[in-house]
Amino acid sequence: MNDRNRNHQFLLVHGAWHRSWCWRELQDVLGSRGWTSHTVDLPSVVSEGSGGKLPGLLDDARVIREKIDAVQAPLVVVGHSYGGAPVTQAATGASNVSHLVYVAAFALDEGESLMTCFGGEQPDLAMVEGVIPVREDPAVTLYNDVPEDKKEAALSRLLPQTALSFAEPVDRAAWKTLPSSYVVCDDDRSLPPSYQEPFAARTGSTYHLPSGHTPLLSMPDKLADLLEEIAYDASVQGQ
Repeated sequence: MNDRNRNHQFLLVHGAWHRSWCWRELQDVLGSRGWTSHTVDLPSVVSEGSGGKLPGLLDDARVIREKIDAVQAPLVVVGHSYGGAPVTQAATGASNVSHLVYVAAFALDEGESLMTCFGGEQPDLAMVEGVIPVREDPAVTLYNDVPEDKKEAALSRLLPQTALSFAEPVDRAAWKTLPSSYVVCDDDRSLPPSYQEPFAARTGSTYHLPSGHTPLLSMPDKLADLLEEIAYDASVQGQ
């Protein structure tokens, strides 16, 4: 693919309990192939011991939009897991975003939150405080196919996620106005494929990886292959 147009750049948005460190290996792969990528640290991932009223999904969306607006290039915005939700809010109306990619992610509709998208009740946001601890048994639910050395390193860096980020609904759905794709992770133990498929149906194209929930750690080369194809197609369509 050395002759392909790389005028697009990537913005990589992490999921719950992570920060931008989780993209480093994928960024290295993309960089070795000539692509520029950017990340953000979402404020909804907080230090141990945090309490009270904490940042939520809308705060995450603001940080993402600020980064989108700061990049002077056409962007493919990639949201992993929870990260798909604030991406959905943030990218609406952004003139330099040409494509959205949801990787085992929440492509929410207006009025949906992570707490309600599968039928739960919407809580009173004024009463939502505190954090959601790291997912139970993350070595399996998040990292079942990640090599042991990388798994242990990742587990040691996980942090609490604010409850408000899961409770706040989106009021914009960027996948309705922007070209979008969904990457279904077929061996996902956190968000099984049957839960991903309704979100994938909202996007324009669906791809599959034989991965667990976190292909950015378990198979960064294969994920980079998909992102390259999507970015190249976005470049062609934008010409």
